[in-house]
Amino acid sequence: MLPAPPRPFRVVPGGPLTGEITVPGDKSISHRAVMFAGLAVGESRIEGLLEGEDVLATAAAMRAMGVGVERDADGTWRVHGVGVGGLLQPVGALEMGNSGTSTRLLMGLVSSHPITVTLTGDTSLSRRPMARVIEPLARMGADITASPGERLPLMIRGLCPAVPIRYMLPVASAQVKSAVLLAGLNAPGITTVVEPIATRDHSERMLRGFGADVTVEDSADGSVICIRGEAELRPQHIVVPGDPSSAAFWAAAALVVPGSALLIRNVLLNPTRAGLYTALRMMGGDITVENEHAVGGERVGDLRVRHSALTGIEVPPELAPSMIDEYPVLFVAAAFAQGRTIARGAHELRVKESDRIAAMLMALGDAGVSVTEHEDGLTIDGTGGEPLPGGNRVATQLDHRIAMSMAVAGLHAARPIAIDDATPIATSYPAFLDTLGRLGVPPIWLNA
Repeated sequence: MLPAPPRPFRVVPGGPLTGEITVPGDKSISHRAVMFAGLAVGESRIEGLLEGEDVLATAAAMRAMGVGVERDADGTWRVHGVGVGGLLQPVGALEMGNSGTSTRLLMGLVSSHPITVTLTGDTSLSRRPMARVIEPLARMGADITASPGERLPLMIRGLCPAVPIRYMLPVASAQVKSAVLLAGLNAPGITTVVEPIATRDHSERMLRGFGADVTVEDSADGSVICIRGEAELRPQHIVVPGDPSSAAFWAAAALVVPGSALLIRNVLLNPTRAGLYTALRMMGGDITVENEHAVGGERVGDLRVRHSALTGIEVPPELAPSMIDEYPVLFVAAAFAQGRTIARGAHELRVKESDRIAAMLMALGDAGVSVTEHEDGLTIDGTGGEPLPGGNRVATQLDHRIAMSMAVAGLHAARPIAIDDATPIATSYPAFLDTLGRLGVPPIWLNA
């Protein structure tokens, strides 16, 4: 399938951003909801599922392996699971599009099933390394043949029964952790993952909710997560809360655009995902939580965000795992702060949909911001709340978060900022530009 033609657009600053908005369902939870429901015995219902391209790639892959996945007219998704061990041989390759989460978690699922699966992806995903996932899954018995550089396309020949292992994560990665735990679902005995640095814990929470025997204990080496294999998962009714990574764009926008005051409804408040909001509050951001409650074992609430005079800080590197996807928009917020912000400890940004450090260095630098590159982050000298000079055209490098972050930058710029392509935004937040329009700043579409 040919890639969609680019859709460049320009952001022209408007007035303050005010009112109430909602954001799409959390991407991490949406992926896992479809996968885990597909391994349950019976029908699960999912409300609020993110219907971005990444999650739809997960749904299509599960459907290709024999799982019934249907969307009702009211937006509820019904998943008819086949049980752990019940995935079937797909007819053709599974196309992952731009979704690293789909790829890495499905690698784990497939590795302990007696099937052979080929995974392919778009140009951006095919540049992303998979070695960190291949290594533990190979130890569990999967036979994985990857393209040069341990990249897609790759073929997995699963082993059933797989070999349970004890695995110490060499890097902080929820995707690697989840891949090993999912392979362990269909392995006899206990599979253990030790993570020295805590990462998002949706897999552990949701697997418990589906009935898996999962334990988490602290040790001198970090968190020890154990899963007992050959599990029988029970179908669930899941309500997906709003994605804090999507809410991050509006939170940053409200902080930097003078006069803004936004209420962002129904946002996931899981502490392993809250690093950005911690950092923004350290910078002086006025962000409060209202209507906090629990949904399916997760904290959820409304975020009230008001324009604030931000001050540059040295971002604690230990926050990195809990805000790794939000660094691009943190860099944008820092560009409007008074003084210098140093954000390091984020090596993972080099191997995301793009090299996000290099991409944001170029985008902000071209917009007139003083930026210094480090191997693991950026140092940014802010404007003290003044508009960015702007007037540049951003190379998104097929990265949705670069596109949306720099759209936020354009909301308070002296000259319009152009984004070279809106199409990547659909991977995680198809309604982003519509929401921007409802807030009074409709995008201006340009010729490609």
